[in-house]
Amino acid sequence: MKRFSSSRRAVNNVVKGEIKWELRPGGMLVQKRDMGDASSGPMIKIKVSHGSFHHDITVPAQSTFGDLKKVLVQETGLEPKEQRLLFQGKEKDDGECLHMVGVKDMSKVVLLEDPASKERKLEEMKRNQSVLKACEEVAKVRAEVVQLSDKVNALEGIVHGGTKVDEKELLGLTELLMVQLLQLDTISANGEAKVQRRAEVRRVQRLVDTLDNMKARNSNPFSSSGKSEAFECASPSFPSSTRITHDWEVFD
Repeated sequence: MKRFSSSRRAVNNVVKGEIKWELRPGGMLVQKRDMGDASSGPMIKIKVSHGSFHHDITVPAQSTFGDLKKVLVQETGLEPKEQRLLFQGKEKDDGECLHMVGVKDMSKVVLLEDPASKERKLEEMKRNQSVLKACEEVAKVRAEVVQLSDKVNALEGIVHGGTKVDEKELLGLTELLMVQLLQLDTISANGEAKVQRRAEVRRVQRLVDTLDNMKARNSNPFSSSGKSEAFECASPSFPSSTRITHDWEVFD
């Protein structure tokens, strides 16, 4: 009765789904291997060749190629989806077990980077280099604009103080700023470089607007009291017989 009872409990465990199954290469249905069970088994050392690099990787003998890829992430920096593992000249799937295909201690496995992943990295590298180059070009323009900005601020203080400045100096600064604006327009920028270029364009535009306001103020300066130059001239002279009064005649 005890034997029957034990067998019955085992059958119930299978029915309840406590035992999981997996399909091995070749169509063999076996109990799904638990990673905890694999790690407690014998260990093997695998020699992995990756280009000019060689890695000695120690893993449980019953690991899968997918497990091996996870270990290789720390060694190579390649994510599992970026790796292709070849054993005896054939690429292996992630679900294939090492011992099932003949991988033993000191066996050699070749690691290749997935071509699509490699192409994406090259494209990303090119984009990064392009952004870096654009940032350097924007930085050169920024240095010129900073110098021009200092000159504009100095002239602005003079004009606001009520002193005229040479009109040619204002026009010259405007032209130099427009040259920098055209230089910014020729820079092909993306990402961070595009943000920096936009900021410099706005700075140049503000400086040009400041110079325009200075030209208008310079051509017709006003004192702080609002009186024009005409009112600051000497009072007109009148004949000695003329009497000046503040009485105004009212016209109907």
